[in-house]
Amino acid sequence: MSDLMNTLGQQSKRAAQQLSQLESTKKNDCLMQMAQDLESSSNTILAANQQDLSRAKENGIPDPMIDRLRLTDERIKEMAEGIRQVASLPDPIGVVEKMWRTEDQLMVGQQRVPLGVIGIIFESRPNVTTDAASLCFKSGNTVILRGGKEAFYSNQALVELMQQTLRHSQLDPAMIQFVNDTSHDVANEMMRLNEYLDVLIPRGGAGLIQRVKNSATVPVIETGTGNNHVYVDHAAQLDMAISIVANAKAQRPSVCNAIETLLVHEDIASEFLPMIEEALTPHQVALRADSRAMSFLKHADLATEADWATEFLDYILAIKVVASIDEAIEHINRFNSKHSEAIVTDSYHNGQRFLKEVDAAAVYINASTRFTDGFKFGFGAEIGISTQKLHARGPMGLEHLTSTKYIIYGDGQIRE
Repeated sequence: MSDLMNTLGQQSKRAAQQLSQLESTKKNDCLMQMAQDLESSSNTILAANQQDLSRAKENGIPDPMIDRLRLTDERIKEMAEGIRQVASLPDPIGVVEKMWRTEDQLMVGQQRVPLGVIGIIFESRPNVTTDAASLCFKSGNTVILRGGKEAFYSNQALVELMQQTLRHSQLDPAMIQFVNDTSHDVANEMMRLNEYLDVLIPRGGAGLIQRVKNSATVPVIETGTGNNHVYVDHAAQLDMAISIVANAKAQRPSVCNAIETLLVHEDIASEFLPMIEEALTPHQVALRADSRAMSFLKHADLATEADWATEFLDYILAIKVVASIDEAIEHINRFNSKHSEAIVTDSYHNGQRFLKEVDAAAVYINASTRFTDGFKFGFGAEIGISTQKLHARGPMGLEHLTSTKYIIYGDGQIRE
């Protein structure tokens, strides 16, 4: 194990003890100051981000991925607002969720406690840095952040600012740490940092998540890719469906809650598909359609089997005509990544079937999948969107970064 990861691990473990004991008011005051410092240092952050953007363009990074990387004054304000919202949320630490008396007259309770030291490996979105740091801090966890090389300078600047706020608050700056080595070797070391890390959370594309799953010996919470769908039912309001599909695909295609495939019931395909093609044309969305859908579209390539399983993260949409809601649900459950799925329908029965039978972390009736987001769900920010079923599922907020312990009150009982 390298000196770097050993040092970061030791410092995080030491700082975790102090952080777990902090009062809510102290944590909240520090978070509010972090948000203020973030906004007042926007020029420093934007200068660092410009270094990342310049390097990304030199390396031929696609425009949608550059959009994920880009920071603006408005996005910095949104990041600061996310931190303020985290500060305003109830602190889960120390909360006793329930208490009961046993037949031995013991009072047994279940109390929320931090996970401890959290490691996060992520790719090119700098807002992950502030979201993750603020959520971990508020939930009493220290964090070691390892971002991708694409956002190195942005992430480094953000962490240095947050550590400066911690110092000014007389707190250990090791509560939020940054891995300043983006090599795969160091990432692999982090995946095996069992002595110090209590959990590892990957955020990024399918390749990163699969590598962490295959290599990590630290417990992993899998935050998944978003191969998401909208199914437009025969009972849908077509104007509503056009609005939802256009938003879910084209508003920001590079994020994990955007859709990649559109399923359309055969009864409305001839009317709806020309309408959605027209709506997507200004966004220059490339269409990849099955043979039935092709006959209703002016400009589309024939979809391959691989297209149904691909998270494009780009202005590309796969389209399939289905004969029934049964075929739509079967297709979704075969190809989806268990992230976010939506149906557009005025049929109560079909909507309820979709909710019940589609296997995903978030399932919508008559709304865009773009709402699968911790901020939009009222969590202030999110640590990621878990697509697994153990510990947490869906957008992960404060409570999902805690565990519980049993606290027991007695008055001298012994077991016979």
